[in-house]
Amino acid sequence: MGYWDLEEGKDCLEKTWITTKLGTALGLVGSAYHIVAFQPDTAIQAVLRATNATVTMASLGAIFGMTTCLAAQARDAPDDPLNYFLGGCASGVFLGARTHSAMTGTTACLGLGTLAMFTKVGKAEGWRLTGPPRM
Repeated sequence: MGYWDLEEGKDCLEKTWITTKLGTALGLVGSAYHIVAFQPDTAIQAVLRATNATVTMASLGAIFGMTTCLAAQARDAPDDPLNYFLGGCASGVFLGARTHSAMTGTTACLGLGTLAMFTKVGKAEGWRLTGPPRM
């Protein structure tokens, strides 16, 4: 079962586990590219850099998954795109706290929240980014 196969507002642990795994995978891939592009001086620096990026991305995924699901439960509006905005915003706030920057947190909250909200709206309305146009 995938993320979109699970009912909104239900199975919060399963949804959070899926988003955490996705965040971890993105963190690993991103840190690998970063280590190749900006080679560290020692192997320990490389491991620390990879761990830092991977744990941060896994945390973002977990925060998003749990916030989105709990917002759907608390608001009793499981298919509302605002739940996804709240999840993205919570992840952005964590990123701001992680970087010790209110500006980063505010910008990431608005950016990630908007991206998540439009992802939900696009999924609900059948938007497509690739493939042949529908006639």
